[in-house]
This record gives sequence, structure tokens and C-alpha cells, in this order.
Amino acid sequence: MTTVTQLQTDKSALERTRIVTSELPALKAGEALLKITDLAITANNITYAAFGDTPHLRYWSFFPTKAEGWGHMPAWGFAEVVESTVEGIEPGERFYGYWPIATHLVTQPVRVSERGFYDGAPHRLDLTSAYNHYQRTTTDAAYRPEYEPYQALLRPLFITSFMLADFLEDNSFFGAKQILISSASSKTAYGTAFCLENRDDVKLLGWTSKGNRDFVDSLGCYEKAVTYDELESLDPQVPTLYVDFAGDNALRARVHNHFGESLVYNCYAGSAQSQDHLDQADQNLPGPQPQPYFAPYQIKKRNTDWGPKEVTRRFNEAQLAFIGRVSDASAPWMNIAQHAGFESAQKLIEDLVLGRVNPRDGHIVAVGEKKQA
Repeated sequence: MTTVTQLQTDKSALERTRIVTSELPALKAGEALLKITDLAITANNITYAAFGDTPHLRYWSFFPTKAEGWGHMPAWGFAEVVESTVEGIEPGERFYGYWPIATHLVTQPVRVSERGFYDGAPHRLDLTSAYNHYQRTTTDAAYRPEYEPYQALLRPLFITSFMLADFLEDNSFFGAKQILISSASSKTAYGTAFCLENRDDVKLLGWTSKGNRDFVDSLGCYEKAVTYDELESLDPQVPTLYVDFAGDNALRARVHNHFGESLVYNCYAGSAQSQDHLDQADQNLPGPQPQPYFAPYQIKKRNTDWGPKEVTRRFNEAQLAFIGRVSDASAPWMNIAQHAGFESAQKLIEDLVLGRVNPRDGHIVAVGEKKQA
């Protein structure tokens, strides 16, 4: 019988985790067991947890623990098939996708294709489809073995960045002349800036902390970095679009009060710095009410506009360019920090929740050994 080890998160205190080990029953017909090897743990995972019970997101529902008050924080990465009862899913195959922080996951593969499969477990059927798909590395046009850590770290973030940039461009930036991006040092934020840089019609401002200003300036994808205490030095008459990756209510209120009617749109895109939620008070702020952004909506629109193959082609091309920029040995935007085991993951999650991480580091946790090539 296979033993599975899981890292569970206290839903009421995200920095608090526990390690739980149990036994998995034998596989049933229609199931496949995958061994998880490498996971990316970033501020994005903290956002998943912070909004885990939000009705249209329901991140806690993907990998239920059946333990009151405890959840599985999802993470992106790689796993290998250990055992399968499903035709077309073979032991030893490697897949990229959305996993619990655990050693193993039992899936119920459906819609098996050359690309991969969807987990058809009943509890996942009414959850966002994009999170249920597992991609074969052998048929992934953007996969490069040497880029595995970057794919795990950046692909789930960059799909948000890529589609957010497309959403803003698709709407002519709502008439803005400048875009103010908070948590500008976060990977999703500077991925968005990467997709929008070098435009003549709108300038990009990276809004960040004093401690991260030098890093944000060094990226080169923002026209300039603005520290949080410098907001009021910006011209309040310039039509401004706010892309909120911080998720901080106090910062949001300052933006609305400073720009007022010159704020043309508030795009609520993440929660890198806070577990604050949009609340009733936001409806009383000057200017437009904040609008949550959800990447799958824009993906669905572009699948209709361009067709899924063209969406994938454009994304793969942009993703490879972004990884090439981030990993450029002469001036890397990111250093890969490797961690091993669940105790290491616990410390990392605590540091992420409490904001004790270097923005230049990308963290990969090895929870299991890869099959030797």
C-alpha cells in the first residue's frame, strides 16, 4: 500500500502548516496514481489560499482534506505516473499541472488525448476547467527540460500576465495614459509589464516598497519605479489605470482618493501583500469601483476569437521569450532557490505569508525524486 504525505494549511492562519501521512487504498478502475516531484511555491499560492473559499474560485475544493479548518494549498509543478488503470496513461510519463503539496495524487483521467488529460474526479467537475488539465511534457511545445523550474514558477503566473496584458490592450487600456502596477516586484506583475513594455501610447509605473525599488528599477520593463510613499507625488490629472496586485485596502483607497475621476479603471488582479478582500467600503471610493480580474474569462474570449491552437501558439511564444529574459545569465531577473522536503516547504510558506522573501528568488520545492532519464 502506498503512503502519501501531505502538507496541510490552517485556513485561519496561512503561515501555520502541518505534515500529515496516511495510506492510500489500492487503485480502482479508471484511476491513475501520480508521484509529485517538484512544485513551485510563490506568493501566488498564498493568493490561492487567501481566496480559497471565494465562491467562483474555490481553491480549497480542488484537493479536499476532510479535516475541519485545514486545506490543501495548491501548487504548480511536475509529477510522474506510478500506476495507471487508464488506457493512454502509462507509468513513467511526466505531466505538468496543478497539484496539492503532497507526495502523491490519485486522479481519474478523462478526455485523454495527445496533450494530456483532465482529472474527472466528481468533486472537481464544477471547478474551473483550466486547473483540472494535466499536460504531457512530451507533447508540450513550450517544454524544455532545462527550463523546468522556470516553467513551474512562471507558467501559471505568466498565463495571468499574458492574458491580463491582452485584456487591457483589448480594451484600449480604458483610455488610460499610464498604468500603475502595485506589488511591481512580484512575478505576475513584472510578467504583465514585460508583455506591455515599449509602448508609445501608455507608460508603465512600478509601484513598490522602498526595499524593492532597486530590483524593480533593474528589471527595465517599467518606465520608472514609484515607492508606496511617493504616490501622491504623481500628477492626479493623468488618466490612470490601476492594476492591483497588492490586494491591500489601504493602498487601494489612496489610489482612488489621489486620482479621483482620473482613475479610469481599477483592475483587481491579485493579493501578493495582503489577505484583504474587496469589501463594501470600496463602493464608496471616488472613481470606478474595483473590478476583479480572472484569467480564464479572457482565455475563453480569445479561444472564441482566435481559436485554442492560436491562443496556445501565442502564449507559448511569449512564455519562451519571457523565460529567456528572466533566465538570461548576463542579467537574470530570477535566481532559482531549491528546497527539499516538507519541513523546508513549511518555512518557505511562513516566509511568503509574512513577506520575508527576496523578490529575485524563485522557489522550487522537491517533494519526491524524479525518475532518472
